[in-house]
Amino acid sequence: MINTHEVENQVPAREDVDEYSSNVPLVEAVARWGSGGAEASAQGLADVGALVGSAAFQRDAERANTHPPVLHSFDRWGRRVDEVEYDDAYHRVIGAAVAAGAHTSAAAAPGPGANVDRAAAFLLFAQVEPGHACPVSMTHAAVPTLELAASGLRDEWMPRLLSRAYDPVLGGAGGAGPKSSALVGMAMTEKQGGSDVRANTTRAERRGGAGSWGAEYGLTGHKWFCSAPMSDAFLVLAQAQHGLSCFFVPRVLPDGSRNVFRIQRLKDKLGNRSNASSEIELDGTSGWLIGEEGRGVATIVQMVTRTRLDCVIGSAAGMRQSVAEAAWHVRHRRAFGELLVDQPAMAAVVADLALESEAATLTAMRLARSYDSDADDSEQAFRRLATAVAKYWVCKRGAGHAAEALECLGGNGYTEAFPLARRYREQPLLAIWEGSGNVIALDVLRVLTREPAAFEAFFAEVGSAAGESPVFDDALEAARSLVRELSATDAAGAALLARELTERLALVLQGSLMLRFSPSGMADAFVRTRLGDEGGRQYGVLPRGADVAGILARA
Repeated sequence: MINTHEVENQVPAREDVDEYSSNVPLVEAVARWGSGGAEASAQGLADVGALVGSAAFQRDAERANTHPPVLHSFDRWGRRVDEVEYDDAYHRVIGAAVAAGAHTSAAAAPGPGANVDRAAAFLLFAQVEPGHACPVSMTHAAVPTLELAASGLRDEWMPRLLSRAYDPVLGGAGGAGPKSSALVGMAMTEKQGGSDVRANTTRAERRGGAGSWGAEYGLTGHKWFCSAPMSDAFLVLAQAQHGLSCFFVPRVLPDGSRNVFRIQRLKDKLGNRSNASSEIELDGTSGWLIGEEGRGVATIVQMVTRTRLDCVIGSAAGMRQSVAEAAWHVRHRRAFGELLVDQPAMAAVVADLALESEAATLTAMRLARSYDSDADDSEQAFRRLATAVAKYWVCKRGAGHAAEALECLGGNGYTEAFPLARRYREQPLLAIWEGSGNVIALDVLRVLTREPAAFEAFFAEVGSAAGESPVFDDALEAARSLVRELSATDAAGAALLARELTERLALVLQGSLMLRFSPSGMADAFVRTRLGDEGGRQYGVLPRGADVAGILARA
């Protein structure tokens, strides 16, 4: 009799691998744009790569998502506590990310390439467990806004943000402050407005004179989305006497008492299960003004911009996980008498997925480099436009990319026992967080109207690849032509073309990066499929003569 319970032709677990050194495009990007301390940087990232690729870390990533956060509104004696309980696996994951500097290492030690090194670490952690990346990203992004705070507030809190310690207890170990480290979140959107934050109704009433932390206010209102509510402090938008303003709201007040921060419920989300997202109520909650009254959006915009950067990095991380898992599967699974990787149709699909992943990684790392402290005016203008363009395109490509990679695993991919089901549910988030498609595309139009220098800097960057490919040259000219057309178009007409403009800009940016920094076979296939007319509407349609074997070798 045949023993049907003998397991054959199942793929071995992809664990105990170095996720850094096996990601060739990432290694090359760090060598090209990183801090230049090659040995220290590479060794540190190799340590991170080995950690996140370990079986233990992967088990923690799975457990953090299968044992999601639980809200405790009251303690057993009936006292209001508003605390969220996470599984210990989540704390191990986020503690490791903070210890590696995936949050604020670029701010703690600024310099050329610092943001690239930090982005690479962030990508590696987000590749395996993306939920914890939310508070890590927000803390990274809060630094430039906190710089605008009163000196007493800034001097007390900035060292906490830059610390590599992680303490999950509000107020510090045992609940007694002050803490030596902190995570910072944000609470902007409200149920009636969403992205239209100027429709916010949360009120801020001034309380007396200004102290060392600046002017104190009492905030009253409701926030529809507040991610990571166990963060130590939040940047909150509220309506003050002179308009929408930005406030620093700690969970624990300077005297050690709890600030009023009522968690109404946790959101039941499609994905991002390890990370708690909540609705909160503020009722006379203490907050300290950052920047000027009425300048709340301008004050918090640096935080928003940097979280958009991390959306790009996080989407690239997801694409890398999808490609790595798909490539691993097809190299070990047999069907119809041979390995899947040796079957042309499947090889073309995985190669096409790898093209998308490499372009996303290059985009994310180049963009991170533009945020370094040595960025000149042109570089800052470039990032103003490129951040929005990349956020729109890379994040939108994530969901379809994950779906195709999941399909490579067949039925296994559709089960929660394998990580790509979790990734498939995760990827749509980053296209929504910090501005969904129309919000971002209209932001690109605003840049065209208000900051034409950003377009000059952008085209100077992407134009570096001119002459490398006639297909790219045609696409570049088409993008320039559309910009000229929109510059002479009324607002309503321009809005209808905002997505087309953003998409064209994103593709010429990625095409330029691929032509300059990727192997010629990969660059040629990418440009001909994405900018030319030789690609399909689904993954797996590559130009005739494409170097499929060479592309797969990098995957």
